[in-house]
Amino acid sequence: MDSHLFSWVILPGLIFLARVIDVSIGTLRIVFIARGNKVVAPILGFIEVLIWVVAVSQIFKHLDNFMCYLAFAGGFAVGNFVGMIVEQRLAIGLQVVRIIFKNGAESLMAELRETGYGYTSVDAESSSGAVKIIFAVIRRKSLPAFLNIVLRHNPKAFYTVEDIQKVAEAGNFALPGKTPFYRQLLRMDRKRK
Repeated sequence: MDSHLFSWVILPGLIFLARVIDVSIGTLRIVFIARGNKVVAPILGFIEVLIWVVAVSQIFKHLDNFMCYLAFAGGFAVGNFVGMIVEQRLAIGLQVVRIIFKNGAESLMAELRETGYGYTSVDAESSSGAVKIIFAVIRRKSLPAFLNIVLRHNPKAFYTVEDIQKVAEAGNFALPGKTPFYRQLLRMDRKRK
């Protein structure tokens, strides 16, 4: 293989790819840290740093090759983008949705009950009169479907969505949908202790 081809094309390409992978993993690691996951975050951190060390060592071996520098920086930028897309697709975690209705909340609550969503409703007073506030804790993956239900009942509904770190899954707050595989593993480990 031609050494110029390797030095100026293949090596920078590998460094770029390594950075995309390590920064994407880093983005996911930060998400798991924010969610309080003490098992997955350190494993991802180990893999992230291992890939980073390999990429940096190649740059130090080829200090005279500016293409390696560009590949390293470009991989960082693209890795951030890829990491955000992967995080959005995985939609890990839980969210609380608050919906404020002036009228017509009963039909929404009936459909939420039918579709398996737990909720709590509270009568409240706003500056424009009596309202009903509905609180629901849902999986992030369920948010689009949940909001479709809400907006079907009131296209101009006022709602807020927040990430939450922890929730006790009991009683009326059972979350519809499949429990993620890594959560099932953690629960099995807790039951053994």
